[in-house]
Amino acid sequence: MNLPTEVFGEVVVVHAPEEFGADQAPAVLAYLTGQAQSRVVLDLDNTEFLDSAGLEALLDAQDRLRELGGELKIAVANPVNRKILEITRLDRHLEVFDNVLDAVKSFR
Repeated sequence: MNLPTEVFGEVVVVHAPEEFGADQAPAVLAYLTGQAQSRVVLDLDNTEFLDSAGLEALLDAQDRLRELGGELKIAVANPVNRKILEITRLDRHLEVFDNVLDAVKSFR
């Protein structure tokens, strides 16, 4: 899987696919943890479908990136996806920001 990415110094921003479910979760996880940088921001704004497999992949990516000395942060202004993170309480386990710029700046 090849996802749109942007690099800001030691931080890579990955734009999640439109569908982030069981079919995409393993490839997204591998992509997030296979970057040269271990400081990763995942942009969920354009994701239309997010299920439990996608959410589990977020937690797995967080664990793997921490093992590498990095971190996963989420950027999401999309109210539906933000609500999903709140309802599942993943917003308590992952740092969630309103936009990519704030998420990138938080690494400094």
